[in-house]
Amino acid sequence: MIEVIAPGPYATVQDLGRPGHAHLGVPRSGAADAASLKLANRLVGNPEGLAGVELTLGGARLRFLAGAWAALAGAPVPAGPVRGAGMGAPFWVPAGAELRLGAPARGLRTYLAVRGGIAVEPVLGSRSTDSLSGLGPEPLRAGALLPVGPPGAAGVIAVDVAPLPEPGPAVLRLLPGPRDDWFAPGALAELCAAPYTVTQDSNRVGVRLRGPGLARAREGELPSEGMVPGAVQVPPSGQPIVFLADHPPTGGYPVIGVLRTADLAVAAQLRPGDEVRFTTRRGP
Repeated sequence: MIEVIAPGPYATVQDLGRPGHAHLGVPRSGAADAASLKLANRLVGNPEGLAGVELTLGGARLRFLAGAWAALAGAPVPAGPVRGAGMGAPFWVPAGAELRLGAPARGLRTYLAVRGGIAVEPVLGSRSTDSLSGLGPEPLRAGALLPVGPPGAAGVIAVDVAPLPEPGPAVLRLLPGPRDDWFAPGALAELCAAPYTVTQDSNRVGVRLRGPGLARAREGELPSEGMVPGAVQVPPSGQPIVFLADHPPTGGYPVIGVLRTADLAVAAQLRPGDEVRFTTRRGP
């Protein structure tokens, strides 16, 4: 069991989400940066899909009521006073010890995995908190107790060769469409020509951007149609929104392009004030 002494600015339990329910209006949700959650789970020998804690801008204090192996991945945060606590490698938290996590100097979301996984009650097959629909456990608050599952299904603990990415300008690779024909000629090129700035209104639903407005070639709106993670939707303001894990299953604003799956983690780590560029090039 883990006691939440302080959750930081915003913290939730997340696994890999609840796919297969979009036709019922239920979003997939799950970790915004799934690659980082998977890495943290691998580091403590868990199956990649077990639930962990997703921290937004760090700042959490957690007391382990029983000893456990833990690991951190994603946005790098200072960790202590537990011996060996840090990013990208497993460490042992003794019974009764408090793990304190600071704020990341870069990136937005940090993932804490514990051997055995966070074993809150699942909803529709997932332990993820969905900030849009309200499904799943509530966001963490001071005094909450998080059960930890048995490590019986866990494998060998081993350190992954996973160097932290070097800081640099964020670039999101874009596949055009499906509604790029709703925009004025040259709109896609304009989207890729200049950087956009992440606004304070961003959250797990989507990254809201401020920059060159994208002009429409058609009036009105589409009938609601299915949306996917990474869809770049453009409302009448012309300012794009990149959908993340808690995006709505449907939407009526046209989508000018969709991020490559590998770049969803990059989008999930963008914080307010960051600059980001788009590209349609196919290279890595």
